[in-house]
Amino acid sequence: MLIHIPQVLDTATVKACRARLDRAEWLDGRITAGTQSAKVKNNEQLPNDDPEAVAVRQVILAALEKNELFFAAALPKRIFPPLFNRYGAGMTFGNHVDNAIRRITETGEWVRSDLSATLFFSEPEEYEGGELVIEDTFGLHEVKLAAGDMILYPSSSLHRVEPITRGTRVASFMWMQSMIKDVGERGLLFDLDTGIRQIRAELGDTPTAVQLTGVYHNLLRKWSEI
Repeated sequence: MLIHIPQVLDTATVKACRARLDRAEWLDGRITAGTQSAKVKNNEQLPNDDPEAVAVRQVILAALEKNELFFAAALPKRIFPPLFNRYGAGMTFGNHVDNAIRRITETGEWVRSDLSATLFFSEPEEYEGGELVIEDTFGLHEVKLAAGDMILYPSSSLHRVEPITRGTRVASFMWMQSMIKDVGERGLLFDLDTGIRQIRAELGDTPTAVQLTGVYHNLLRKWSEI
C-alpha cells in the first residue's frame, strides 16, 4: 500500500529547511548502506550529527506528530530519525530492499522497518529523472512529488531511484516501526479509519459511525504491539 501524504511541510517551511540543507556538508551516501545496497548506491548524504540535519530533522518530526493522515496510515510505534540524501547528475540508487532492523545511534534503540518514507525537498521541475520506483504485487509505481509531500510504502518493497539527468534532487528518508506489524491488517485499519472519517464528515456522529469506530478500536486492540 502506497500512501501519498501531501503538504507535510508547507511552502515556507520547505524553503527554510532547503536553505539549511543546501549549506550543509554532504558526504558519500554509502555511509548508511547495507552490504547489498552499497553496491548500487550512488548519492550524497548528511551525517546524523550534522547541525543542519539535526535542525531539519526536528522540524519533520514535529510536523509528522501533528499529521492525522500519517498517523492513520503508519500507526507509528517508533520512527527512525529522518536522514537526508541528495542526487546530482549521473547519480542513482539501484534496486534494493531496506534493512529490516536499524539501530538509533544516539539511544541504542532498535527499530524494525515496517514502513519506509521519502519526503521531497525539491520540486519536480528542478530535476529530470530521479523518480522513486516502487515495486509491489500490482506492478511498478513511479513517484515524483511536490516539495513538502511524502510517500509512505512498505519497507519490504523492492525500490530504486532512477538516474538523475539534470538538476538536483534533495529529500529526507526514514523508517517506521508500526504498532501493527502485519501489512494487511494495517491496510484494513487504514481503510476503515478513512471510511469512518468520511461518514462523520458527511453525516456526523451517526450510530453507524459510532459502531464502526468501536470496531476500529477493537481491531486495533487485537492486533497492536505496544
